[in-house]
Amino acid sequence: MQKPFIIEARGVRKLYRSGQLRVEALRGIDLTITAGEMVAIMGPSGCGKTTLLNCLAGLDTVDEGDIIIQGDNLHNLGDQQRTAYRAQHMGFIFQDFNLLPTLTAVENVELPMLISRVPARKAHKRALEMLELVGLTERARHRPAELSGGQRQRVTIARALTNDPAIIWADEPTGNLDSETAGEIMDLLCQFNSQHGQTFVIVTHALEIGQRANRIVHMRDGQIL
Repeated sequence: MQKPFIIEARGVRKLYRSGQLRVEALRGIDLTITAGEMVAIMGPSGCGKTTLLNCLAGLDTVDEGDIIIQGDNLHNLGDQQRTAYRAQHMGFIFQDFNLLPTLTAVENVELPMLISRVPARKAHKRALEMLELVGLTERARHRPAELSGGQRQRVTIARALTNDPAIIWADEPTGNLDSETAGEIMDLLCQFNSQHGQTFVIVTHALEIGQRANRIVHMRDGQIL
């Protein structure tokens, strides 16, 4: 039986304005993603990949169209409601890791749970479990500066998955890594996708990364080809 759509974009347009200049970053995007899919969004620099991801995740607003996540139109929600929705249902993996440098690995992973008002002891226990899943138990007390790029990205993955979100958004998750480490990170993402059934949407320029996904969505000039 066909799985339900977890993500739907209908006629999505996004304009950026600077004085008299208008740039149409997204030009009528229609896209559906099934629950449990791993989808790669690919295309040349400036084609709108990251803009699309940010709009789908509710990090940015759209000028036209609808974005439906798990049956909810995100852009009918206020800013605080969207923030709460992301915290409960979404995880984020970024190219530059976005780890807080003064916190240890386990403290970085705890952070989303503490923001969601999970009790501190429970958050700490869950964070240690997540670090074990990504193979970083022995690095739990290390700060980001004491970790390699691959280890920092594993912390980022643990943080993104700690609230057991339905959707993981990943923007160039291997962009700062060498090819061997990038392959290991993709092995980890594919493992979580297959074992836990979470939906992954990955923006990447690397074909070898995109080919690991269930489906590639190609973009050019703000449109899906």
